[in-house]
Amino acid sequence: MGAAAAITLHHVTKTFRLRGYRATTLKTAAMEVLRGRRMRKDERFEVLRDVDLSLEAGRSLGIIGRNGSGKSTLLKLIAGIYRPDAGEIQVSGRVASLIELGAGFHPEFTGRENVVINALILGLSRRAIAMKFDEILEFSGLGGFIDEPTRTYSSGMYMRLGFAVAVHLEPDILLVDELLAVGDEEFQKRCFDRVSDLRRRGTTLVLVTHDPVAVERWCDDAVWLDRGGVRAAGSPRKVLDLYHEALTQDESDALARSYMEPMDGSHRWGTREVEITGVRLADAAGRERYVFESGEAVIATIGYRVHQTVTSAIFGFAILRADGFCVYGSNTEIADIKLPDLGTSGQIALTLDRLDLVAGSYFIDVAVNSREGSAYDYHGRRYPFSVRSLPGELGVTRLPHRWKISPT
Repeated sequence: MGAAAAITLHHVTKTFRLRGYRATTLKTAAMEVLRGRRMRKDERFEVLRDVDLSLEAGRSLGIIGRNGSGKSTLLKLIAGIYRPDAGEIQVSGRVASLIELGAGFHPEFTGRENVVINALILGLSRRAIAMKFDEILEFSGLGGFIDEPTRTYSSGMYMRLGFAVAVHLEPDILLVDELLAVGDEEFQKRCFDRVSDLRRRGTTLVLVTHDPVAVERWCDDAVWLDRGGVRAAGSPRKVLDLYHEALTQDESDALARSYMEPMDGSHRWGTREVEITGVRLADAAGRERYVFESGEAVIATIGYRVHQTVTSAIFGFAILRADGFCVYGSNTEIADIKLPDLGTSGQIALTLDRLDLVAGSYFIDVAVNSREGSAYDYHGRRYPFSVRSLPGELGVTRLPHRWKISPT
């Protein structure tokens, strides 16, 4: 049999009220009616919907999802800050929260007084607080500032004290919202060491974060929240892969929609004897995509229409970084491509065998010009795409390279 559940959520739903506009005086109301503004009644917004979740004592859970998906609300429900509108939540053990560090501190009380008050609220006796106090003070590194009002603290001092209090109260369950480490490098190391120590001693950890590395490092299980519901649950690698696939698809779909938007004069110029009618990007298998991994093949299909017979035409392209820096450009004349009779319409397929770019946002410019260099149709900074590559790489292009280390 597995360990007992430390946290159980059963069909939990949470809604918040969205307060609409309300006129404060009769005159204001009359003016707003004349302006055509409607008075909205209060509306309710469903932040979490029918969430089922169970976490065994001693295990760690990573919660991922886009902003607004309900992650922080879920933590606050587990912490008891919020109450669900429907469903049940069962939490077994003392809970410490790193949700809003220092959020419960009174600005007029000293750091010492706030430590005592927060510990009492969490259920510690005065004797237990006295035994822990020196350890909390040493960890925070506040020294003599502990007897100053917390309104005199910097934001960093506030967070250090909040973290020190939360992780030294021997919690059974630790809730963390994007704050595994605060302060300088030395203090961050102490934070990581302390959380690692709590995990070794069997503390249950729930971590909300946008950092996939943190989820894989700290968590035994993962949950992906999407629009208030559980989209996927399981091992961190499985859930992260599904989440990143969805993010990539959503980004690609958004970029694809931008290709269909009408162009204004700032993105297009030329005499239009030959017109570019559209651009489509695809991978080597022909699947339409606008987000690529570095090193993948990319096929750009350029549609055209001939409005007036021309004696020569040159099709070209350029890859530009989002800031306008030209990464590479070429055309059919440079490549010594002999164009056939273009007819009245058709397509040009441009294949990039390897898109060796570092991660970032780019544009592909396309053009058809006369041999003399005048533009029949030029589409500039109109067709965006994204590239993903190994984190930490610098520059623009990925150059093939090898390492050889030969100690003597």
